[in-house]
Amino acid sequence: MPNPNTPAYLRFLNLIDAIDRIAPGKKLDCTEESLLNTVVLSFHAKKPVLVGDLISLSALGSQATLHGRLKTLSAMGYIKMAANEDGRKKEVVPTKLALKRYEELSKCLEKAAKSAS
Repeated sequence: MPNPNTPAYLRFLNLIDAIDRIAPGKKLDCTEESLLNTVVLSFHAKKPVLVGDLISLSALGSQATLHGRLKTLSAMGYIKMAANEDGRKKEVVPTKLALKRYEELSKCLEKAAKSAS
């Protein structure tokens, strides 16, 4: 039983860790997580995000590194890349798997917050 004095964020991290152990697979690294967060936030804001937008996020890594991470996210089934209207650029959208991941994270956050009260 968790200590009731444990901060909610630490309870949240423990819940995420438990989910990762239950559903084994390749865990996302921090760069992949940041890219996926950007894609999902853009999707919910109904603002298209292009591959070029993502690989220009130099704070996350080099263009080659970011392009590789996008390929990994695509191979893992978290994102799809589709040609935009003019066909020259690729828009990145989250898949149902990615959206489900964020639903599960939201449930963990709610559970951690509820156990604080």
